[in-house]
Amino acid sequence: MTNRGVQPLTEAVLELESVMTDLYEKSGNSGLTREQFVAILDQIAAKYLPAAAPPQETAEFYASLRVEELALARACATGQERAWEIFMARYREKLYDIAAYIAKESSAARELADSLYADLYGTTTRDGQRVSKLASYTGRGSLEGWLRTVMAQEFVNRYRRQRRLVSLEEESEDGKEFAAKENEPPAGFDPRVQTATDEALAALQPEDRFILASYYLDERTLAEIARTLGVHESTISRKLDKVVKSLRKQIVVKLERKGMSRRQAQEALDVDVRDLRLNLRDRVTQESGVRAFSEKKSEIRTPDLRRQD
Repeated sequence: MTNRGVQPLTEAVLELESVMTDLYEKSGNSGLTREQFVAILDQIAAKYLPAAAPPQETAEFYASLRVEELALARACATGQERAWEIFMARYREKLYDIAAYIAKESSAARELADSLYADLYGTTTRDGQRVSKLASYTGRGSLEGWLRTVMAQEFVNRYRRQRRLVSLEEESEDGKEFAAKENEPPAGFDPRVQTATDEALAALQPEDRFILASYYLDERTLAEIARTLGVHESTISRKLDKVVKSLRKQIVVKLERKGMSRRQAQEALDVDVRDLRLNLRDRVTQESGVRAFSEKKSEIRTPDLRRQD
């Protein structure tokens, strides 16, 4: 006797396989094999979907990805020369334009773009594997938008490195270089709040991380962030408000999953978020893992996760 629950599940799995085949064909002649392409999709799904996600949900998620750009970026990351030629023809001038807009000065823009090219191409290796920033592109947004965010963060990296060198020189002159560090106050909060907040921050899109880090860690103005990303200041203002509100909702959901009631979760966030002693440097970074921001804890500006009633 046939199990009635097995047949629909089998059909769903076969449909998912069909979707992956169709997407592979749509991804273009990037140089990736079907097996490599499917492995990339599985990797991205494991990052953004629940472990027990049904085949239909997985198929819909895959269909939402920009597979042609994803395949191109990942093929470049694996060292496919033909893919890199296509990438350069399509994005080289755009990257120089973005760098010029961000850096303002031509020589600085050229240096900024060239340094990013090296990171994108992958001139270093780790454990025998080529290391390319393009390996962190997930296809959830446009490749051009992702490149703009990566370029903006590289610019911030350089700015912070230069500022850090100046700060170290000033501290040495003032005798502060060897000052004892202040002890952090004991944490008087439920550790589940910090865990849930960390998880919510880690799930952010790269551009959202960049905006949060620029505003709350770097203390840049909305206008400065807007100029860096090439959008209007009001757009950044709305985006920042939306991200913070979304963060709160995600944290509440995660706290409920960790055993809190909704009321307990909301009350847990009705504290000054600075009491959580969150190290935003470890979370508010690009998917590439580049540590673009300072080592300090977020103690000056912090997103207000309290209820906005």
